[in-house]
Amino acid sequence: MLSLAAFGGTAKADLRLCNKTESQVGVAIGYKDKNDWVTEGWWNLTPSSCETLVPGSLVSRYYYIYAVDYDQFGEWGGRAFMCTREKEFTIRGIEDCVARGYERTGFFEIDTGEQSSWTVQLTEPVQQGTGGR
Repeated sequence: MLSLAAFGGTAKADLRLCNKTESQVGVAIGYKDKNDWVTEGWWNLTPSSCETLVPGSLVSRYYYIYAVDYDQFGEWGGRAFMCTREKEFTIRGIEDCVARGYERTGFFEIDTGEQSSWTVQLTEPVQQGTGGR
């Protein structure tokens, strides 16, 4: 099992994701734009690196993340189902994923608390918990 920690940010306004593991990680994001749900992927993060997923001030409170550990074959997911595919993608809509030729994937929710910036940190489990704030 893999764990995650999320922190509100005070630096440059962005939604950033940091890979705090020792593995190569692939990341997809889901969010609601003005008209529809959108999923995008894949960002490939090397160990101990960060990437900006949404540049600029955040306009939504909720974002959704799905990530895969390419080296240890783990994943970070949840119960918010959205569409993905194996190759690079931008998909509009979250309905009928399989019928439209996509995979139906469970994302976990990030509640930014309406902050203008946010950083998500993907971490490997520790015995006493993640220590997230």
